Amino acid sequence: QVQLVESGGGLVQPGGSLRLSCAASGFVLDFYAVGWFRQAPGKEREGVSAISSGDERTTYETYYADSVKGRFAIFSDKAKNSVYLQMNGLKPEDTAVYYCAAAPPRRPGVVENPTALAYDYWGQGIQVTVSS
Repeated sequence: QVQLVESGGGLVQPGGSLRLSCAASGFVLDFYAVGWFRQAPGKEREGVSAISSGDERTTYETYYADSVKGRFAIFSDKAKNSVYLQMNGLKPEDTAVYYCAAAPPRRPGVVENPTALAYDYWGQGIQVTVSS
C-alpha cells in the first residue's frame, strides 16, 4: 500500500523553526520527485519546494518558491525513506496545511515548477501555524 505520512507540524512563534518529515511506505521514495505544497484557508494549493529523484543522479535538483527562498531547505534521507522540509525564520504568512507529494521523476516540470496536478501520491497534510 502506497502511503505518505507527514509529521513535525505545530504552533511556532514568528522567527521560529520547524522540520516537517514525509515518510513513505509501500514504495521507494528516492525513485520519485517529491514536493511540498501548502494551502492556506481561502487560497489555492501552492508548491513550496521540490526535490528530484535520486535514481542515477549524484546531486539532487531542488526548487523553492520565491516566498521561502533562503528560509526553507528540502533534503532526502534514503535510509529512512523520507524527505524533510526544514523551515527557518517562519512568518505568519507561512501558516497553512502542508502536504508532501510524490511524482514520477521524468514527468515534465515536477521539480522545476511543481504543480499539484503533476503529483500522484499525497500525504494527509499537517497544520503549521505561525503566531505569537
